[in-house]
Amino acid sequence: MIVAAGGGGDAVAAVMLDAALYGGEAPAVVLTYAWDRLLIDPVPGPRGPANFTGLRPLTQSVQTVPADATPIAPAGSTLPRLAAELPQTFALIDPHHGAEGMVRQLEELVQYLEPDSIDLLDVGGDILAQGDEPTLRSPLADALTLAACCELNFPVRLLVAGPGLDGELPADSLRARLGPAVLTFTAEHVTPVSSVLDWHPSEAAAMLAATARGARGLCEVRDAGPPVPLTDEGPVVYEADLDEALTRNQLAHAILATENLHQVEQHSREICGFSEIDYERTKASWPGSRPAQKLDPEHVLHQLDEFEADARGRGITHTTFRRLTEAFGLGGNQRQDLRALLLNSRPEQHQAPLWHLPSGA
Repeated sequence: MIVAAGGGGDAVAAVMLDAALYGGEAPAVVLTYAWDRLLIDPVPGPRGPANFTGLRPLTQSVQTVPADATPIAPAGSTLPRLAAELPQTFALIDPHHGAEGMVRQLEELVQYLEPDSIDLLDVGGDILAQGDEPTLRSPLADALTLAACCELNFPVRLLVAGPGLDGELPADSLRARLGPAVLTFTAEHVTPVSSVLDWHPSEAAAMLAATARGARGLCEVRDAGPPVPLTDEGPVVYEADLDEALTRNQLAHAILATENLHQVEQHSREICGFSEIDYERTKASWPGSRPAQKLDPEHVLHQLDEFEADARGRGITHTTFRRLTEAFGLGGNQRQDLRALLLNSRPEQHQAPLWHLPSGA
């Protein structure tokens, strides 16, 4: 069993981990949030079982998300499509009963599945945060899974893939918190999720896959956040001490006895200075995104030239299609159309799943 610490891209990385470590012969059960942020899901916060139709019970408190499950509008989720394209079983974390509820879910799964092992996987390493770092943006989901796994009466191995790739804690600040390297992802390990990476919005998973395929440089991500270095460390998976992580992570330690998500949020506001769900609520209340419009290829390619010239001046070598969609002022629902246009116009710049900026004009 693999627990995707923050959901989203961690679930995609869990499939890579399953292929790399366990051969995929008996596909893993991946326990993950349905929390795709506002790009996919216009409703703030994580989704629970009540937000889907077609879920299948696995235990009393845990349900799986099959390919024919459907999020109830207006909610959205990438999990049914993941289930359609991948052999792993995706079980839904329900965080609405706090850490204590998630411990119950884990205990039921252990009793029912009798797994050989449990890995808690986080891409980027923000699960190793203290909680007061100024660059931390999304600590809540990781803190909840960390707290629940530490309370489980079953050995859990904490793994961090691609330190710094989530654009939150720099890799340099994480090295002293990491233990031995467990494996280094290669292009072969990306193969099972290649088709998923064509449409999945996770930038961290995209950069993890790209570094496994050999991409090196500096990648610009959404919100024009700090550029993310693509280094030899990018495809490496490290083990970290679970108990030390709990001791360090002030939010995870504070929420051990929480019984609902509201309590978790309040602790996050007190310790981290914010709740990321509050941010989603605020963003969701903004005026609606501009209506979708047909892409003008000539105009888009002109925008691309300007973007690339400016980015190269800042040392940027790669970017994500999510960042390009944002930079061009397009709606999130136009990302796939933009991707198709660019791949058709300049396929040589596609360093899958990233966009490579040429070094000269």
